[in-house]
Amino acid sequence: MTTQPELAAMHRAIELSACGLGTTSPNPVVGAVILDRDGQVVGEGFHERAGGPHAEVVALASAGPRARGGTAVVTLEPCRTTGRTPPCVQALRDAGVVRVRYAVADPTAAGGGGEELSAAGVDVVAGVLAEAAARVNESWLHAVRHGRPFVVWKSATTLDGRVAAADGSSRWITGPEARADVHRLRSQLDAVVVGSGTALLDDPQLTVRDGTGRAAGRQPLRVVLDRRGRVPVTARVRDDAAPSLVVHEPEPAAALAVLFDRGIRSVLLEGGPQLSAAFFAAGLVDKAICYIAPALLGEGPAAVAPFGVGSIEAAKRFRIDDVELVGGDVKVTAYPAEEA
Repeated sequence: MTTQPELAAMHRAIELSACGLGTTSPNPVVGAVILDRDGQVVGEGFHERAGGPHAEVVALASAGPRARGGTAVVTLEPCRTTGRTPPCVQALRDAGVVRVRYAVADPTAAGGGGEELSAAGVDVVAGVLAEAAARVNESWLHAVRHGRPFVVWKSATTLDGRVAAADGSSRWITGPEARADVHRLRSQLDAVVVGSGTALLDDPQLTVRDGTGRAAGRQPLRVVLDRRGRVPVTARVRDDAAPSLVVHEPEPAAALAVLFDRGIRSVLLEGGPQLSAAFFAAGLVDKAICYIAPALLGEGPAAVAPFGVGSIEAAKRFRIDDVELVGGDVKVTAYPAEEA
């Protein structure tokens, strides 16, 4: 049985878990809240970085002796193995926690902590607000289950689907609020990926910036897929404002394998029409975030180049997850329909 204070604590733990987006890979994002024996919040925390203390340990340290006889509410099943840090199962037992409520089962070798706690006499309930917790952790969960990074395709288009005008100009299709939202999105993912065409034509810097254009917060890895070695060392994407990597693999799947081996678990695909088409053709887009400006161009390149769809029946279908107004533009978030 899950009480109302425990549900409220799980909502808070999910909020806390999102604080780790972009900084924990190859580890998951996790939030934790400690309730005392009366159901009052006495500690909370989140996993901030790989190699650092896990969320449960941070929350227990915050609670101190008030955790004894209380409840741990965690977004991911407590780990039972020793890695770069000791197992959280033991930390919870040492703290005297008598109840554990967690949202999502750990699909890795560290899983099974819930069963271990139950066997030790701890009252454990799994699956509490599991869908909401899994959504925040979707990149890591996808990566460990499929062995490749989670790919988010981002586009900014006019109402008629153009990403640039006939003369090649594209700044700015969307307004400042949408562009700021993209910077927030970049900060939450491990890598930003473009192709050599975009790097040469637009010369983007691909950093996270604040409203003044200055570097802000944590910077993702900037990745250029450049199988022909066309991008010069003088390109802005290769400056010292943020880490960068040029990948020469000829196919998207091979490039993602390189990134996965480097600990990358989430990718923001900001490439042009050709690179986008290559990822769609390979079935490697896991989420789409599209910013649509209330403007018409009539001519110019579309967001995605042809990739083998010859009929309506063969269309790549998505299911809409969210629609919101961002400044004067519309932001649409969608997932491949087959994952519905």
